[in-house]
Amino acid sequence: MNEIVTKISSKQDKREKDLPVEYRRLGQTDIEISSIGLGCVTFGREIDQQTSFAIMDRAVEHNINLFDTAAAYAAGASEEVVGQWLADRQARDQVILTTKVAGAQTRAHILASAEDSLRRLQTDCIDLFKVHNWDAEVPLTETVEALNTLVEQGKARHIGCSNYDAPQLCAALQMADDNGWAHMQATEPNYNLLVRDIEQALIPLCATRQIGIISYSPLGAGFLTGKYRRNEAVPTGTRFDVIPGHQDIYFKDEYFATVEALRAKARDLGRSMAELALAWAIGQPNITSVLIGARRIDQVDQAFAAEAAGLSAELRTELSSF
Repeated sequence: MNEIVTKISSKQDKREKDLPVEYRRLGQTDIEISSIGLGCVTFGREIDQQTSFAIMDRAVEHNINLFDTAAAYAAGASEEVVGQWLADRQARDQVILTTKVAGAQTRAHILASAEDSLRRLQTDCIDLFKVHNWDAEVPLTETVEALNTLVEQGKARHIGCSNYDAPQLCAALQMADDNGWAHMQATEPNYNLLVRDIEQALIPLCATRQIGIISYSPLGAGFLTGKYRRNEAVPTGTRFDVIPGHQDIYFKDEYFATVEALRAKARDLGRSMAELALAWAIGQPNITSVLIGARRIDQVDQAFAAEAAGLSAELRTELSSF
């Protein structure tokens, strides 16, 4: 493999400057992240290392600087793939790296998981370290104090959460206030044309408290591309086949109706369903970055095409009403 492919230069002239990716400040930090982030959930689970490397190369060429992975993704395999890419490309200084700890949110587990993630990612500091889930069995004080310890130790620059609702995030912020600990700077919720519960309380809370929102699943794990139809078999090898739990979230009559409305609108406009759904998610107010998952390079490219095409205010309103 030639030098251009195996090593990403730190010089900006290697990147494509004319692409429309925005950079947005993350919470109250000094970090700016790309409006499109690379979700690495497919690495080591649905695609091999070579394909994963090609996707990360393409993302950096297109000015994505946010890579999001987790200890739970393929039992750490995703982190290992990302870590190997960072080492091979010597690209650590080009990436805002985020990962998550799943399971019991005890102090011991959080600190041990962070050490394992650092090793797999081949780095000595994670830019944004998040808890992957709310744990009602562990005192919140223990969880937030452990995250603060990681910041004090220099193993995490900033901390955050994933899949917290508004009261849970509010409680975590208050806990940090009360004890003088590091604040959560970002939350990572599911958000798309179908799953929009965060609009009620979480988005207003984050806007008030200046918390970044890094949303995931803008295409509803592929549901909004129109590949799944009511009362038809799930196509073999698709996300809903590999992870059947997605069916419990999206296989609802009202969601199928929304998909059909989106299909009709895409046909009328001569645009793809994926482009419309992605453009809607990327351009939503108060969303800092939208994570895209990919199994092919063209799936990275379609996100940039969607952001470039955008939506008129009228079309955004219409899609939101589906």
